[in-house]
Amino acid sequence: MTNRTIAAFDFDGTITKRDTLVPFLRRYGLWNFVQPSIETIRSRRQRGWRDTLKENILRQLFLGFPADRLEKDGQDYAASLPNLYRQEVVKYIQNHRDKGHELVLVTASLGCYVRPVAESLGFDHVIAVELASMSGRLTGEISGFNVRGAEKARRLRQLIGLEKVDLWAYGNSSGDKEMLEMAQYSRKV
Repeated sequence: MTNRTIAAFDFDGTITKRDTLVPFLRRYGLWNFVQPSIETIRSRRQRGWRDTLKENILRQLFLGFPADRLEKDGQDYAASLPNLYRQEVVKYIQNHRDKGHELVLVTASLGCYVRPVAESLGFDHVIAVELASMSGRLTGEISGFNVRGAEKARRLRQLIGLEKVDLWAYGNSSGDKEMLEMAQYSRKV
């Protein structure tokens, strides 16, 4: 028997009704998507087109960008997201929280806006895409890897450690497959 129960939730399409990353990035100009898209087509990396495109767009948008400004933009954007929440999933979150379970938000969305969302929903931990910075400016690079697929499961295992836990997982897409498979209790929503 375990003493620790963890409920892990994906964000886009699970807690929210739709993607939140592209609308956030559009705030910095649609034109900034063109060059990274062309670059991705020309030189796809080993991780595949999806991760490469994301990396290229983030680099185009945020190379040299003030880190504190991104955090502020993320907080402002997070305040606009509650109308996108799927109420049935918010009830699952509340139910787990009421039972004293640890809540973990595991997402390929950007931490700058997911952390404030997680705090408002009562999550204990956030695993999200974070951007590297140096001397207060973003480098345009992701810290580590995109939090999707196997990386999502790997990062969740890293958080759990060697301890035996009861794990619940909620997701909605192929990017959540490995996380759902590692849980004793999983729900595709």
